[in-house]
Amino acid sequence: MSTHTFEITNEEQMNQALDIRRTVFIDEQNVPEDLEIDEYESVCTHVLALDDQGRPVATGRILPYGEGTGKMQRIAVLKEARTGGYGRKVMAALEEIGKAKGYTHFVLEAQTHAEEFYKKLGYTTTSEPFYEAGILHVRMEKSV
Repeated sequence: MSTHTFEITNEEQMNQALDIRRTVFIDEQNVPEDLEIDEYESVCTHVLALDDQGRPVATGRILPYGEGTGKMQRIAVLKEARTGGYGRKVMAALEEIGKAKGYTHFVLEAQTHAEEFYKKLGYTTTSEPFYEAGILHVRMEKSV
């Protein structure tokens, strides 16, 4: 499988990322659009993953979150591309971007069904489960 994961640099790419997020979070998980598309879009760095045929299939963003810390958010992979390694590639790209920005610590709020995925990437659960947008989450952290 040949994929390409990169930092979003133009409006077309951003629209492709937003389409993925709408499909995954709004359509599949019933997250209200005003919670999903938020005031932090312009301050985050976003990435997009393309499959081997050049189709956008996954996305995520990193938010500056205090001194030396980046918060991973909105990690989404289209249903038909799940188990293809795209989530891992999005996370790797975001971590590289974060390291280049001088971040040595990453945090995220994982949906509990994805907690094991993030553990495999070196994240540790640091909270009890809690609800966000009506979905059970846990806070996770990783230092690099």
